[in-house]
Amino acid sequence: MSRRVRLVRKVAFAAGHRYWLSERSAEENRRLFGQWASPYNHGHNFVLEVVTEGPVDPLTGMVVNIKDIDTVLRREVVGAYDLKSLNDEVPDFADEVPCLENMLHAIRDRLAGQLDGVDLASLTLYETPDLWAKWEEGKLTLTRSYEFAASHRLHAPGLSDAANLEVFGKCNNPKGHGHNYVVEVEVTGEPDPVTGMIVDLAALDRVVEAEVLSRYDHKCLNDDVAELVGQNPTSEVVALAIFDRLRDKIPGRLVAVRLHETARSAFEVREP
Repeated sequence: MSRRVRLVRKVAFAAGHRYWLSERSAEENRRLFGQWASPYNHGHNFVLEVVTEGPVDPLTGMVVNIKDIDTVLRREVVGAYDLKSLNDEVPDFADEVPCLENMLHAIRDRLAGQLDGVDLASLTLYETPDLWAKWEEGKLTLTRSYEFAASHRLHAPGLSDAANLEVFGKCNNPKGHGHNYVVEVEVTGEPDPVTGMIVDLAALDRVVEAEVLSRYDHKCLNDDVAELVGQNPTSEVVALAIFDRLRDKIPGRLVAVRLHETARSAFEVREP
């Protein structure tokens, strides 16, 4: 069996959409879509990441010609969605809410059979830098990104002071140091038959605010956060603690928590 390689290609388009069902009352729309309910459009600069997979052609050395992928993406995605009102001008959403989840299903259907010689491995659609959805292996997930600022000192109680200094270096500074942490919460669930959404985003935001942001933001992780007191609050330990706090409280099902300590370092905990 020949070895397979994945190729990732991105494309961008600007489009407007609204979360509002004309056949339902204003009260029903607000119940369904919360703060995002409006009979008027709002817009985004969407970014689509397309991952294809296949064997390397022994003649060209490529999985697929990028020019061919770009031709398909320009026709099926950019040409269909760019500078359009998705609700009003795109037939894909004549009977469906153009949420991220439904948009991914429509894009998947548009690309099916269009990419000769390669498989469509995954699609990720970014609505904003802190909200995106992913389709992979027939499953949909939604990821929301949040920030909090906190300080910590890396000091393992089971090690001597000298050993802690050797292992953690300047991160063992007795006065501590801080980070602007970014935490990504990835969830999945059954799509709502009316909205197409797999999770109530406002409910997710409320849980993360209560369980993580208000608890960790502008705190010393060693001293101010009960579940971390007495531990060495490495980002691995913090990511595990956040996962455990969210697991049984968020709407939908928690898939993963990714904690970015810096632009160069991230730590992920996934549901086993």
